Amino acid sequence: MTGKNSGGFSEAGLRKVRDVLERYVGSGKIPGVVALVGRGDETHVEAMGTMRHDGGAPMRRDTIFRMASTSKPVSVSAAMILLDECRLRLDDTVDDWLPELADRQVLKRIDGPLDDTVPARRPITVRDVLTSTFGLGMDMTALGTPIMNAVFEQGLTPNLPTPMPEPDEWMRRLGALPLMHQPGERWQYHLSNDLIGVLVARVTGQSFETFLRERVFEPLGMKDTGFHVPADKMDRLPPLYAPDPQTGEFHVWDEAEGGRHSAPPAFQGGGGGLVSTVDDYHAYFRMLLNHGTHGDERILSKPAVELMTTNRLAPEQQAARHAMAVDNVHISFGQGQHGGWGFGMAVRTYRGDYAPLGQFGWDGGSGTSTYADPENQLTGILLTQVGTSVPDPARLFHDFWTTVYQSLDD
Repeated sequence: MTGKNSGGFSEAGLRKVRDVLERYVGSGKIPGVVALVGRGDETHVEAMGTMRHDGGAPMRRDTIFRMASTSKPVSVSAAMILLDECRLRLDDTVDDWLPELADRQVLKRIDGPLDDTVPARRPITVRDVLTSTFGLGMDMTALGTPIMNAVFEQGLTPNLPTPMPEPDEWMRRLGALPLMHQPGERWQYHLSNDLIGVLVARVTGQSFETFLRERVFEPLGMKDTGFHVPADKMDRLPPLYAPDPQTGEFHVWDEAEGGRHSAPPAFQGGGGGLVSTVDDYHAYFRMLLNHGTHGDERILSKPAVELMTTNRLAPEQQAARHAMAVDNVHISFGQGQHGGWGFGMAVRTYRGDYAPLGQFGWDGGSGTSTYADPENQLTGILLTQVGTSVPDPARLFHDFWTTVYQSLDD
């Protein structure tokens, strides 16, 4: 740790961050953690604890983590590049690229039977997909309805026992379902982010991962980011735990060797499929804070970054976004209460905790939290191997950010 540095972090503040991390690791609730905070050229990294809950190799700065939903803010950059190059336009319909989504039917009521529908008032646009308002999503306030049951039964989401099918089959299954809401009407979580990956692949004629690697990961030096972990890096991937909500017992949700990320997946999921490291994610979020540039290379245009990282929701759409956050605190442990949403990420539109308006990023169900804050030119990345089946990782997120914001020395 460096000494007091104006415009950076205070030494006492960084000690407080470290104390919080040590408390969680010492409690046994979080076996290991790698955390990074950065402002300008000043970066601090803490790696503590072990890869497994029963010991084993120590966590290191280059440990590879499953990014889960923190994949969303990174993977959406591929679509922004296509907007910059005029290969996609926000208000074009998606029918040419995603014919499975042409001529939609829409449920008359969210909890109604799947055949009780009306025709969509208009086609789905690129904007609807990028803003998560195309009409289908993970609606945690509608669990148990026929449409949500169908989404799960069809294998359209990750984290089920069976992996998601390859993209064309995934699209066929998606296209067999009615929409939950009219296109553009209501913000809904997750499915749109996986849909972005299919859209990018069809527009470019490349796999989603190939396009991301060539246009984002390689220029940024994100050498450990992708949709699977090669065999020669497998020793850097910890198991992912989903502790029992009742007993807290550590159940392995995904082993490293032979697990979900040990081979290229059939579906490259922009909504939750990436693996990465603190330094790779730091490079990406710094690029966003630098208005799309990395060194002397431009990855995204400044207006593209502004579109992604500022609120894109109208007030009536924001209501649905807010409901997901506040009506699910018992499931999400209070994550997600930021107000707004840009493209692929949350944007703070009201001050509900220590972070200021304009902070952008997201959290992941695998115990990851990644945000950048333009006002303070701050990036923070917190990576664990404990899924949010229990509140401990979410509480660690809260405490990490609470202490990070106290450590700012201006």
